Amino acid sequence: LRRHIDVVEYDGDIIAAHLPPSVEFRTFLDQEDGRIAARTECCYGDRRHSLTDVWLEEEGDSRLAGYRDRETEWELAGLISRYLPEHSTEYEIMYCPKKDDHVYDFLNEGLSRLMEYSEVHMTDRFRRLKLRDRARVRMDVSVGNNLMDLRIVSEDLSRADLLELLDRSTLKKRFIKLENGDYFKIDENETVEALRLLMNNLGATPKEFVDGRMHIPAYRALYLEKMSEQAADLLLDRDDHFKELVKEFKTIEESDFALPPSLKDILRKYQKTGYRWLRTLDSNAFGGILADDMGLGKTLQTITLLLADYLENMERSEEEPATTLIVCPASLVYNWENELARFAPVLISRMILGSREERKKQIENYKDVDVLITSYDLMRRDIDLYEDCLFRFVIADEAQYIKNPGTASARSLKLIKSVTRFALTGTPIENRLSELWSIFDFLMPGFLYDYGTFRDMIEIPVTRYHDEEATQMLQRMVTPFILRRMKEDVLSDLPEKMEDKLTVVLGEDQQHLYDGQALKLLESLQGQTGEEFNRNRIRILADLMRLRQICCDPSLCFEDYHGGSAKREVCMELIRNLAEGGHKALVFSQFTSMLDLLEKDLEEEGIAFYKITGAVSKDKRMELVKAFNQDDTPVFLISLKAGGTGLNLTGADVVIHYDPWWNTAAQDQATDRTHRIGQTRPVNVYRLIAKGSIEERIMDLQRSKKKLADLVMAAEETGSHQLDREDLIRLLEDSQEFMNDY
Repeated sequence: LRRHIDVVEYDGDIIAAHLPPSVEFRTFLDQEDGRIAARTECCYGDRRHSLTDVWLEEEGDSRLAGYRDRETEWELAGLISRYLPEHSTEYEIMYCPKKDDHVYDFLNEGLSRLMEYSEVHMTDRFRRLKLRDRARVRMDVSVGNNLMDLRIVSEDLSRADLLELLDRSTLKKRFIKLENGDYFKIDENETVEALRLLMNNLGATPKEFVDGRMHIPAYRALYLEKMSEQAADLLLDRDDHFKELVKEFKTIEESDFALPPSLKDILRKYQKTGYRWLRTLDSNAFGGILADDMGLGKTLQTITLLLADYLENMERSEEEPATTLIVCPASLVYNWENELARFAPVLISRMILGSREERKKQIENYKDVDVLITSYDLMRRDIDLYEDCLFRFVIADEAQYIKNPGTASARSLKLIKSVTRFALTGTPIENRLSELWSIFDFLMPGFLYDYGTFRDMIEIPVTRYHDEEATQMLQRMVTPFILRRMKEDVLSDLPEKMEDKLTVVLGEDQQHLYDGQALKLLESLQGQTGEEFNRNRIRILADLMRLRQICCDPSLCFEDYHGGSAKREVCMELIRNLAEGGHKALVFSQFTSMLDLLEKDLEEEGIAFYKITGAVSKDKRMELVKAFNQDDTPVFLISLKAGGTGLNLTGADVVIHYDPWWNTAAQDQATDRTHRIGQTRPVNVYRLIAKGSIEERIMDLQRSKKKLADLVMAAEETGSHQLDREDLIRLLEDSQEFMNDY
């Protein structure tokens, strides 16, 4: 600009003197009989006019002259009319209908937004309109005889107000109008939300919740304590018993429960904590899940509990139950007997074995021993014999065996009477949340409600809709009653576990068979309705198994197949290299017929091996395990179902999973037969996966199912884990698309 003309710079005040004045607003608020009215002035220096004049201009009135910031005036007029939608240009007033919704919206949002634009003046009548979002609510709690008395009271709200507040909160309403005329905000109110969640958790109606004292199970105390921490105005008035109960769970490591002298120097620090956690639960008549990672000594921690209880109650009367019942998979019955003899020889134990008549006599004389050990199968068949028994403890080992509440084993175990119940499992959830419900239905019936309520209130919202509220509710409820430690967190001296996926490209003949079978199944699924899919599930699962068998070796399902098996060749090459390097390997497969083929290969190559399948007796299994851990035999062939639990195989340092299973928990359990206490060498885990096949999709499914299990222990997202028709179609289409590109 300076290149063309002379520029003179003036003081800013000179410029400002030539600018029109900025608009300033002044609003006067009044109310009469619950109807809010506002009169707003637009001020341009000494010149003023009503904000309602913007509508006169719209109607063609030409009385308004001079400079006006019409855009800002319209902006404020539009804002006020959102909350006060009626106006009178004659009286220069904007007002709202006589409805509580309009009044609440203005008090909750409109007033603060108006104050961003305008100076606000209020009459005394307007000031009498109050919006409240805080009210102190006190929960009076006392604990005794395994019951908790709870009374809800508030100094700031009447009983009628509290009842309406809870009624409307369940309907997701935004506010209530209190008896004194005040408006009380419900939405986004942490106190109201905590009360509503607590009421739902207790299964109470609003009337029951505020109508006096409620008598509820003491196991809700820990949930109540957690909920009181969620809102500053939710006060918990606790008696000494309640305080002591909560304190015990917060200071388990410092508890006074004495360790049995014979085990004091054997137990690791985390195992001592686990023992004290079990004692804390038992002393308060609670059950729980000891869900430590595989190989951390759940059996030893439980035996410590049984031994301590025996030593501290040697003088108990005959009427007091003293015998413990341990129910476990058949393969672990002898293991429990051996571990009891090793760590607690003072306890007299008996395995329930023999004919029906022999078992009947053993059960009838259960008071003669300290510990009875039986299998899930025999327990189910003998359930009528336990009718008159009352046990000190019932221990469900590998409690995933009762994850399906409809099975005879689950129903039978829940009928056996005891003072305290515990579940031992490294996998409290394998596929769905109903499994967790079933275990807790054994431990503390009613703790997670009846299944219909649990499904509607927790399972469906969590798994289908990723509902954060339901997720947090489940976590707060179950966390005190599940103890979960991972090996990497508590065993600094445990050798490293290295996992590797070995991807195998199928040969031409094998690939041709796989593609044909996959395409046939895909076309079948695409031509089915959802109803037809549900009817044909068994056949579809059989077709899926054929696909997996083709990946392993086509001869598993085609008798006349004489081509090669890429995975079988890779597995044998791996075994040769490991054997030559002085390593010892566990080879797992779900298909015993696949183990038979590997057995032939090992015999031809002169490589020594042992083999365990479901057909091997329990005694023989223990002999083979002992021999493998002591000698130089380099290979142990094991069927996944037969060897996933109860075996200590620390003599191996390599694990080969020949084929993946739908759920990673089964494979992890198998891996931890060797990666556990007592292992001194790093463990290498190899998973053999056919490239571009259903096996790769299974790996994806494993990851999603693991999220569901992690949900209970940590706040991770989870999705639906029901394998449906669309999942299978997508799974097969992905596989076909890959192979076409390949």
